[in-house]
Amino acid sequence: MTTSPSRAVQALGQNIWFDNIQRSLLRSGALARMIADQGLTGLTSNPSIFEKAITGSDEYDAALADARQQRPRANPQELFYDLAISDIREAADLFAATYTASGGRDGLVSLEVSPDLAYDTKATIEEAEALFQRVDRPNLLIKVPATQQAIHAIESLIDRGISVNVTLLFSVARYEAVAEAYMLGLESRLRRGQPLQQIRSVASFFISRVDALIDRQLQSLIAQGDPERTRRSQALLGRIAIANARLAYQHFQTLFNSPRFKTLAAAGAHTQRLLWASTGTKNPSYSDLLYVESLIGPDTINTLPPATFIAFNDHGEVAATLEPGISSAAQQLSELEALGIDLAAATRQLEKDGVAAFAESYHNLLQAIASKTLQLSATGG
Repeated sequence: MTTSPSRAVQALGQNIWFDNIQRSLLRSGALARMIADQGLTGLTSNPSIFEKAITGSDEYDAALADARQQRPRANPQELFYDLAISDIREAADLFAATYTASGGRDGLVSLEVSPDLAYDTKATIEEAEALFQRVDRPNLLIKVPATQQAIHAIESLIDRGISVNVTLLFSVARYEAVAEAYMLGLESRLRRGQPLQQIRSVASFFISRVDALIDRQLQSLIAQGDPERTRRSQALLGRIAIANARLAYQHFQTLFNSPRFKTLAAAGAHTQRLLWASTGTKNPSYSDLLYVESLIGPDTINTLPPATFIAFNDHGEVAATLEPGISSAAQQLSELEALGIDLAAATRQLEKDGVAAFAESYHNLLQAIASKTLQLSATGG
C-alpha cells in the first residue's frame, strides 16, 4: 500500500493537521478515516471556519434548537460556544489515541478566543481559561492572536498550565516575542515548582497572505516600466512568504537549541513548534502546493485547508525543503528592502487585517445564530 504524502512527511519531522471543522466531518467518519488512512495528526479551527460550518448548512439547526431550549436566555455568543465546544470535544476525542501514542506531541485540536478580545490582555486570559475548563480535554490548544497586547496573555496562560496555539503570526520579530513569552511562562512555572510536561504550544506563522500583499507591491514596481527594477521585482514574486517563514524557522532553531531552553527541557518542557498556516495557494498562477512542498522540515506542522489536503495527498512531493532554502532567505528579504518595500509595515497591516477578518466572520456568525434562533422560535423548532 502506497504511503500518503501526509503520512510520509512524518519521516522528515513534519506533521500535517487539518484546517477545518464541521459536524458532518466528525460524525460521518470522514475525520476518523483521515486520521487512520492518511496520518492526519491534528486539527485547527478559527471564527471563519465556524462561520462557514454553522451558517453554510442546516446541519446545526437541531443542535441550536436544543441549546436554545436548554438555555432560553442564552445570547448568540453563548449558543455559539455551546455548538463549538461540542464539536471541539468530539474532534479531541477522535484524536485522543494520536495524542496518547505521540506522548502529547500531536493529536491536538484548537479553539480560538473571541477575536473581539484581540487587543484586551485581561479579557483574553479570562476567556481562554473559561474555554479551557469547559472543553476539558488534555489535547486542547486555546488559540490566541499574536497581537502586542496578547503577548503577556500568552505568557500568563502558559504559566497557568494552559496549552496555547498562538495565531496570526506574520513577522519574525513578533514570532521571537511569542517564543520569549512561552519561555517566560515556563520559567515562572518552574520557579514555583509546577510541572511542565503537560503544556504544549505551537506558533502559527501565516504564509500565503504575505505573498498576496507583497506581490501586489512588487507588481506596482514592475508596472513602472524600469527594466532593472522589473527584473529584480519579478525574481521575488511568490518568494517572500517562504523566505520569511524560513527565517522564522532559523530563529526557532536558535531559540530552542539554546542553553536557556535546554534547562527547561530538562525539567520536562516541550518545544513550541512552528505551524505553517494559511498555506492554501491564493495566486492561481502558482503551484497549488507551493506553500506545502517548500516548507517541509523537522519540528514543524502544516495545517492544510480541505482542498490543499486533498491536493497534497493526490500529487504532493515529499522532500526536505525547509532548511536548504534558509541560506538564500535573508538575501531575498534584503533585496526586497533594497527595492523600497517595507516588510515590517506589511506584516503589521496583515495582522490588523487578519484580526478584522476574523472579527467580521465572528459577528456574521453571531448574527446568523440570532436569526436562526428567531426562525426556530417562530416555527416551534
